[in-house]
Amino acid sequence: MEIVEFESWHLEHLQLQEAQSYMISYFTPEYGALLEKAGPSFTALHQGTPKAAAGIVMCHPHRALAWALLSAMGPRHFLPLHRAVQAFLDRQTIRRIEANVDVSFQQGHRWIRALGFELEAARMRAYSPEGRDYALYSRIYKEV
Repeated sequence: MEIVEFESWHLEHLQLQEAQSYMISYFTPEYGALLEKAGPSFTALHQGTPKAAAGIVMCHPHRALAWALLSAMGPRHFLPLHRAVQAFLDRQTIRRIEANVDVSFQQGHRWIRALGFELEAARMRAYSPEGRDYALYSRIYKEV
């Protein structure tokens, strides 16, 4: 898996996993451009095809919102992706990084916890534009 800087055109080539497939309607050139400018981000490519994209949206200098868009993949591709996301997050020195996970997406909850996030709110009702409930997680940077 090759890790490159995220570019907006990657979205149109990303085949989202089933749990995130409802988001495909957001994949406009404008949305991609917003993600590209909103904060640091990257794309994981397999044989030149985007398999995942992830990054953070800066809310202010001490707070960001993490995002990740993944295609369906087996452990052979997921483990290198997990390591890339973990390394990306470990390089960030932002005091607070938040992440939102659909309450019904159990694999997403397992993964976000494995990335070092802690649950803050188990259910934010009607959080998404479609009215889906989400959970709020956060990861607090601790200086050493």
